[in-house]
Amino acid sequence: MTADVTSPVLDELLARLVADVPDFPQPGVLFKDITPLLADHDGFTQVVDALAAPGRDETGATAVTKVLGMESRGFILGAPVALALGVGFVPVRKAGKLPRETFAVSYALEYGEATLEVHRDAVAPGERVLLVDDVLATGGTLEATRQLVSRCGGVVAGVSVLMELAALGGRAAVSGVEITSLLTV
Repeated sequence: MTADVTSPVLDELLARLVADVPDFPQPGVLFKDITPLLADHDGFTQVVDALAAPGRDETGATAVTKVLGMESRGFILGAPVALALGVGFVPVRKAGKLPRETFAVSYALEYGEATLEVHRDAVAPGERVLLVDDVLATGGTLEATRQLVSRCGGVVAGVSVLMELAALGGRAAVSGVEITSLLTV
């Protein structure tokens, strides 16, 4: 499933404020740098509003109780989305970074394995949450986060990402959840 919150104005904004950096972090990679977007107040505000849209119902009322953002750029985007929705923010961290009892999920990467954690009490049973991240690539991070929400007893109401790397097929890894991407590359 997918939702459409894009517009010609948002498309132009992202084209102008997301910088292409060739050969970073290694030769052959075209890195999408979002720091110009973050530095532009009006652009960042528009992106936050667009990322928050999947957390609202058809009347515009908030339809989630929490926003979860994945380390690390998901923190930068997810926290202001939570503020825009008037709900709390929950950080999903790499293993060993949270100070209290956690749930953990490990997942495969192209070059190994990673583990994400969330505090066991971060999401109450039955809570509806919005997952926010900067990039949907292979889908491993989002699927691991979805599993963490499920272990807490919560429900993922939607996923909102700044950009999707369509060639990597990440949507297939996170089936059954509505995914909103502001930019597909």
